[in-house]
Amino acid sequence: MAGGGRVRFNVGGQVFETTTTTLANAGRDSMLGALLDSSWNVSSSSSAGAAGGGGVAEYFIDRNPACFAVLLDLLRTGSLHVPPHLPEKLLYREALYYGLLDHVRAARWGAFDGDRLRLAASVPGRAPGDGTAIRAAPDGGCCVAHGGAVRVYNWMLDERRPVSLGHSQVNDAAYLDAATLLVAARERLGKRDDGGMAAFSPATGELRHRFRVAHGAQAKSFTAGALAFDQDTSIFASCKGRLNEYGIGVWDRATGEQADFFYEPPGCAMGDADKLQWLDATNALMVATLFPKADNCFIGLLDFRAKEVAWSWSDAGAAASLDDKRVLHAIAMEDERSVCVINQYDDLGFLDLRSGAGGVRWSSRSKLMNRKVPGEESCYPKLATHGGQLFSSMNDSISVFSGPEYVLTSTLRRSHGGAICDFSIGGDRLFALHNEENVFDVWETPPPPII
Repeated sequence: MAGGGRVRFNVGGQVFETTTTTLANAGRDSMLGALLDSSWNVSSSSSAGAAGGGGVAEYFIDRNPACFAVLLDLLRTGSLHVPPHLPEKLLYREALYYGLLDHVRAARWGAFDGDRLRLAASVPGRAPGDGTAIRAAPDGGCCVAHGGAVRVYNWMLDERRPVSLGHSQVNDAAYLDAATLLVAARERLGKRDDGGMAAFSPATGELRHRFRVAHGAQAKSFTAGALAFDQDTSIFASCKGRLNEYGIGVWDRATGEQADFFYEPPGCAMGDADKLQWLDATNALMVATLFPKADNCFIGLLDFRAKEVAWSWSDAGAAASLDDKRVLHAIAMEDERSVCVINQYDDLGFLDLRSGAGGVRWSSRSKLMNRKVPGEESCYPKLATHGGQLFSSMNDSISVFSGPEYVLTSTLRRSHGGAICDFSIGGDRLFALHNEENVFDVWETPPPPII
């Protein structure tokens, strides 16, 4: 470009001047970055929006100048500063026009840190009844399962078209990637081609694929429960068939066709599993069937190469008492050396995956955060891990544990909404679903300070 790398824009009657270096920060896939591409760029003397003057290329753009000023400052500094009078949705619309929406999203909040999270938004739901599950999307959006439908939200928290499997009760949902949403649903008696599992587009709600299960080369209807997937090849779901075909179904991620089925052996409840989790380093699938879905809790690691349960734990046979600690949720820790569990008293416990024997090592430190309000409906606690931190929902709050000993370091709580029935971490956000007001909260880590 002429003019020593300087470029002038007339945006809605307001003039801005910048450099080609700043425009290069937008990337070649953006409208502003494309101006640097000689194969696309028009000369400054052409009539296609550019006008020559004083050796500086000038372009007229009939858009909002206030938003352009914010976006240009973002390209210059890498920081997003939105004036109080400027609606964020207007800024997002303009960023989409210029191809800078990814830049805005990256600058909107910082890298996830459980000890620095701040409440960014509370989104009321419109569906009748309580939500049952919330799942974070890789791009910062989320979905909420409400009965027979899944409500989908993009990262700007705009609601998209809901998805459903014939309005069958949704048991679980999972983002295979930002463009693919998996939904698992319960089969209804007397209905053909009902329930099961399917893949949808979260952007349009379009049904892309319906997963099938075959037993003895014969396709069968089934109820799909918990979902999981590995990094490369497989999708997993707990499955229940009408003729006691209980176990873990496996499908190829590329084709969507059934690749395997692990039938549950005696004493290993799998078809009713509450939680599935793929362990990359161990190359095994954790399966957890927990109270109250089952009278006896079972946690196991499935080795699909050896076709066996490589490790397992169960409280079956333990002496029953009114003070029994029943495992309500479980998650494998990120080092894959142990499984963290939580009971009805909000105690945390750990199971050693390196040992074939031994019970739960319970710790009551989480009771420090147990603050159930009298008369308030409670929810079963949930667990999650992220970035070396452990998260546990307890009534109306989420506790954050850090360090090798998982010391309580932070607590997330809002003033109303009732107990937290589910939460999920992804896209550098934490989403918490409340059971009373059909509302979910969005927690973000603020960008790092300039100084």
